[in-house]
Amino acid sequence: MENLPTALASLIDWGWLRIGPYIHINIDPAILHIGSLKMTWYGLMYVVAIVMALWGISRYTARKGITQDQVYRVLWWCIVAGLVGGRLYFVVQQPDLVTGYLEQPWRILATWEGGMAFFGAIFLIVPVLFWRSLRERVNPFVMLDAGALFAAIGQPFGRIGNLINGDIIGYPSNLPWATVYDNPNSWACLNPATCHVPVQPSAGYELLLNLLLIALLLFLAQRYRRPGALMATYLFSYCITQFLVFFVRANIVVPLGPLDWGLKQAQWTALITFLLLIPITVIAMRSRFARPVPAGEVPATYGVPQKPTPTVQEKEEEITTDEENGSGGETRPEDDEQAIQPANVGADSNAADEQGATEAAES
Repeated sequence: MENLPTALASLIDWGWLRIGPYIHINIDPAILHIGSLKMTWYGLMYVVAIVMALWGISRYTARKGITQDQVYRVLWWCIVAGLVGGRLYFVVQQPDLVTGYLEQPWRILATWEGGMAFFGAIFLIVPVLFWRSLRERVNPFVMLDAGALFAAIGQPFGRIGNLINGDIIGYPSNLPWATVYDNPNSWACLNPATCHVPVQPSAGYELLLNLLLIALLLFLAQRYRRPGALMATYLFSYCITQFLVFFVRANIVVPLGPLDWGLKQAQWTALITFLLLIPITVIAMRSRFARPVPAGEVPATYGVPQKPTPTVQEKEEEITTDEENGSGGETRPEDDEQAIQPANVGADSNAADEQGATEAAES
């Protein structure tokens, strides 16, 4: 009986995944190579995340009165903002910021070397989403709520990419679900101390927390009546999950000025963001955009000035004007015939008249 768990665990040995005694992952982060270029699982997970998140929010946006065209127009701005914000915030946190990036600025764009910070994506996406929503004449808080749901649905797929990459490493562990990276191309194997070594599956913990957050947001999305409340819930929850999960991540502990509390960079960010969100949320919830939407009103456009819709009379006057302009520009058939008549036809007729007059005078 003592060997039963081990025997059952040994049943899973698929080469790329083996369980027993730990969870062994043997997957190359690159799916395929094309010359010097490579397609990675992490990049594929980004695409899958966007597609699944769009599908996941489609009913919510339709219920709120946001059209699919508006969603797509805003989406591309947010993707660019997320990539730029996430990358820049990762770069500014690096201990070799000056020598590694400012003196070699091309490395700032080298995302294939790894390094995206989701807090940075949030910091840039939120104002961009607010701005584009106003341009679309949509309540920005309603769009932000949809953005929160979009981010929550997409994040688990990013965590799957992290699990395959081995780029989110926890502390060494002997727990049964500890993760071991065996592929030599894994990010974990760039450091001999974490290659073939069981570590805490930090990305797995984040994935589970993401799933719980999705369930919470979907539950609250049916009940919240005040725009912006869903985004506030997401931001507060994300700060809490990041603060907790980084206790098992093997990142460098950094002080914040004189404060040395044994926290990592992301934990300081989560803590400060959480504290700043409290007054920001209080102020935002007093905004005109956060007013509860009465029953029967369209949340996306409630309280937001729209382009004036022409009345029936104005439409009829416009049609009448178009018809008058159209008839005024028409030409009669006889006019067309004269227009295409050769010039010498008139000349020959005049000559014939003169000849007849001369003959009459002679007679």
